[in-house]
Amino acid sequence: QVQLVESGGGLVQAGGSLRLSCAASGRTFSSYAMGWFRQAPGKEREFVAVIRWSGGVYADSVKGRFTISRDVAKNTVTLQMNSVKPEDTAVYYCAAARVIGSSPDKYDYWGQGTQVTVSS
Repeated sequence: QVQLVESGGGLVQAGGSLRLSCAASGRTFSSYAMGWFRQAPGKEREFVAVIRWSGGVYADSVKGRFTISRDVAKNTVTLQMNSVKPEDTAVYYCAAARVIGSSPDKYDYWGQGTQVTVSS
């Protein structure tokens, strides 16, 4: 059974940092692109960042503040969130896709999500 399990969410003050992790199991994702998306209440799910081998691609809204990385051997992907803002508040989802991209439709596997709340 394929599973993506996120962890590390919580409450953080604006300007602070948070580190999200995603552990994959049930298959190897070494050839998959691993991405992070987020969804705020009343809004559509939006792309945050994606990585395949090394180096990430980021949404403009998080560029320079967030960093995505992965450990292929451990089947994990992380999202380091720095200088967070109240508008970063959302449920954050880890996802895996055979083709790298920013559209949620391209992703084959999804985690259950972890809540991130940034207080002002």
